[in-house]
Amino acid sequence: MKLSRFSRAGSAVMVGAVALSLAACGNTDPVASSTDEAADEPTVEISGEFSGAGASSQESAMEAWVAGFQSQYPDVTINYDAAGSGAGREQFLAGGVVFAGSDSALKDEEIASSTEVCGPDGAIDLPVYVSPIAVAFNLPGIDSLNLDPATIAGIFAGTITTWNDPAIAATNEGVELPATTITPVHRSDDSGTTKNFTEYVAATAPDVWTYEADGVWPLESGDSAEGTSGVVGVVTDTEGAVTYADASKVSELGTAAIKVGEEFVPISAEAAAAVVDASPLVEGRHEHDFAIKIDRTTTEPGAYPLVLVSYEVVCLNYTDEATGNFVKAFLGYIASEEGQEAAASAAGSSPITADTATQVQASIDAITVG
Repeated sequence: MKLSRFSRAGSAVMVGAVALSLAACGNTDPVASSTDEAADEPTVEISGEFSGAGASSQESAMEAWVAGFQSQYPDVTINYDAAGSGAGREQFLAGGVVFAGSDSALKDEEIASSTEVCGPDGAIDLPVYVSPIAVAFNLPGIDSLNLDPATIAGIFAGTITTWNDPAIAATNEGVELPATTITPVHRSDDSGTTKNFTEYVAATAPDVWTYEADGVWPLESGDSAEGTSGVVGVVTDTEGAVTYADASKVSELGTAAIKVGEEFVPISAEAAAAVVDASPLVEGRHEHDFAIKIDRTTTEPGAYPLVLVSYEVVCLNYTDEATGNFVKAFLGYIASEEGQEAAASAAGSSPITADTATQVQASIDAITVG
């Protein structure tokens, strides 16, 4: 992810929050020592209990981040409530947690309301986790399928109802497709993953998917469950079911390669990073805000545009010194080479680039305390 190519002030990816406390993720096993500059810088003494909430897509990465950070700061307790992006932003904006994880950037009205808890500079979006969204299905004996955008949209809109539909067969020559009924499974909670998925189908198959992109699922048809683990669980237990979910969580389910230009691109961290690199920043944001406008219709070879960029939503100012020092140190760890490698190992995410990490540290340095 190369944010340095954009003309924003030389800072990039993550920072501050709002205050509260967290319960622990009790893993204190040491993580490999960091060799990068951010992790080696002198730090202030940090202790206490701190809370965050939000995107369930970040759950595995957050567990690794918490374990690694607490191995360096044993007097810190962190708890992350993977309640979903919408719930995390709500808690953050209500002053209930010190940071929020979100698979979609703050809306303009949320940025405006963030001044109530963050002060006049408000909150910013800092991308720290990049991962493809899988179209994951349960069809015994079939591990992968090729699906074009219109077919994906038709499956989730309910117009394609069996797995041997001609639209699916047309892109999967030689695959013995069953006549099994398709059960589309969507998120029941306000979800950034839903927002990213609906952005993709709305952009790439507007004649089939006629609904606006939103974190709340627009249809009553199909099945539903809360959180990433919820939808994956339903699909795992239901033959013929299909869902959209962070690729790190789909386990043994089959996954689709999606059509980009004239090729079908399977899921990979490299393919996710390719589309992020090809996408611009959202205009009109604070110089330290790095909300990315993913190019869902890219034809870039090897790019996988059904991707989520997950953010830490944080404040630019902390009046409480302990909270501010914690946020700066924790986000510095997340952005470090060690932190990004820990997330990649635990969640299969795509590490941010060294250039981005440098810019991230500049944004962290911009956080004021007191």
